[in-house]
Amino acid sequence: MLFEVWAPNARDEVVLELGDARHPLTRDPARDGWWQTEAEAAEGDRYGFSLDGGPLLPDPRSRRLPDGPDGRSAVVDQAAYTWRHPAPRRPLRGAVLYELHIGTYTPEGTLDAAAARLGELAELGVTHVELMPLCPFPGVHGWGYDGVAPWAVHEPYGGPEALKRFVDTAHGLGLGVVLDVVHNHLGPSGNHLPTFGPYFTDTHHTPWGAAVNLDAPGSDEVRAYFLGSALAWLRDYRIDGLRLDAVHALADTRALTFLEELSAAVDALAAEEGRELFLIAESDLGDPRTTTPRAAGGLGLHAQWNDDFHHALHTALTGESQGYYADFARAPLAALAKTLGHVFFHDGSYASFRGRHHGRPVDRVRTPAHRFLGYAQTHDQIGNRALGDRLSGALSPGLLACAATLVLTGPSVPMLFMGEEWGARTPWQYFTDHTDPELAEAVRQGRRREFATHGWAEKDVPDPQDPATRDRSVLDRAEREREPHARLLAWYHELIALRHSQPDLTDPDLAAVRAAFDEQARWLAFRRGDLRIVVNLADRPADIPLGGRHRVLAAWDPLAAPGPDGLLRLPAESCVVLANGLARGGR
Repeated sequence: MLFEVWAPNARDEVVLELGDARHPLTRDPARDGWWQTEAEAAEGDRYGFSLDGGPLLPDPRSRRLPDGPDGRSAVVDQAAYTWRHPAPRRPLRGAVLYELHIGTYTPEGTLDAAAARLGELAELGVTHVELMPLCPFPGVHGWGYDGVAPWAVHEPYGGPEALKRFVDTAHGLGLGVVLDVVHNHLGPSGNHLPTFGPYFTDTHHTPWGAAVNLDAPGSDEVRAYFLGSALAWLRDYRIDGLRLDAVHALADTRALTFLEELSAAVDALAAEEGRELFLIAESDLGDPRTTTPRAAGGLGLHAQWNDDFHHALHTALTGESQGYYADFARAPLAALAKTLGHVFFHDGSYASFRGRHHGRPVDRVRTPAHRFLGYAQTHDQIGNRALGDRLSGALSPGLLACAATLVLTGPSVPMLFMGEEWGARTPWQYFTDHTDPELAEAVRQGRRREFATHGWAEKDVPDPQDPATRDRSVLDRAEREREPHARLLAWYHELIALRHSQPDLTDPDLAAVRAAFDEQARWLAFRRGDLRIVVNLADRPADIPLGGRHRVLAAWDPLAAPGPDGLLRLPAESCVVLANGLARGGR
């Protein structure tokens, strides 16, 4: 078996320790900085590399770290797993995504336990499960954004074989799988890459310290490292798409950017394997070039999260106006109407939170709606609140139903956060399991200081290191059978079924979206082809002039279709989906 490692920092020697044996590596004359050797090895054998007599370190390209990020690597035979199901062809147009955290989706917090629950999501009508990061990090429980081994699967979740079983189960149910990957930084503990080579650079600085080296000397190999990791998830684990964390934090001044390279490589792999593969960016730049095709001068990513829609919806539902919500809260229904049809709220306008103008308009004629994801809740927008409180902790069932309606009938690809579909009351809090006591205390105090500036008392901010913080965040499925959760769950079922059955709801034409609203009366209506979607966010009934004849397709509360006067009488905190034409049976 060939063992190789890129270790340009090694001056004189690199040694492979495989079991109890030591094997010196030799320099590869064809590749600068690479060392290699041949040695007999089998599945599960433990190994590591020592540079110039230094400590034994795991392989930077470890596929498995059974003893955690500081332990030895283990050999993985990627061909050993026998796949049972082919990957379904699930494009982004028509998709409904479901963001899921393995460690809190079930009490067990493992991939196998989560796989056993996938039937619920297939029944709900979800098309793709979006997994939060799975790369190894110190300890057992965490969000996953402190991962330090971008080629491996966190062992407490079940390791690489468990991920294959999860993906295989999902594919057997007709579900695609999207994986959240982090290229903009690695965690602060267990990161051994700097010992091997210039994986990071002081040329740029990020909120996490030195930037990943995408454009300084040595960056060719660093880019190849992260590119290879991304393709490995898609090829070896048959993942269907990747969500790229915070691409705005990738410091990259090269003419051909890393994201363009990644996009081209993923498109090539999709063509080679005859599969639907895609990349979804998280970006706060408000720049449509992120998802513009490479041939048209863009980065070529296939979609991106749209936080502007979230912020407009959140302020309309809650009335919150602090921080980055301020601009949206001035006229929340106007902001919501704009983000439904124009995607970005800040498309060149002044952003008070940033103290400058921000964003760029989306070309509504040339850009399909499925380039963007719309959502009412995500791990960020819940977990980064002091108490990790969900919308269900503050809103009535009717307003939660309105939020679901706006997300699931809007032009963007809908994404749900786990438990949202039944209005889960369990919080989703920020939790860590750092094994380094100093780092653990720094995180604990940093969290308290952050929210103290917003008026929170220290004692009220959950301790990230307390195991109870993670335990509180585990979903309680017993809620699904109780009211008002059961009614809300039925509403999500109905809306998702409607999205799959009504072609107008997956029409990619952003320019065709038309919205009307009354800021004071707190209602909004918008058009999707022959459908009309109307929400009343007020605590009193609303008379809404629609004109024409309409029939009710789905309604949160029983109500009559508009009469000859075209006036819809919508109850307080309620919503409805209507179709043009006279009523034919049904409601």
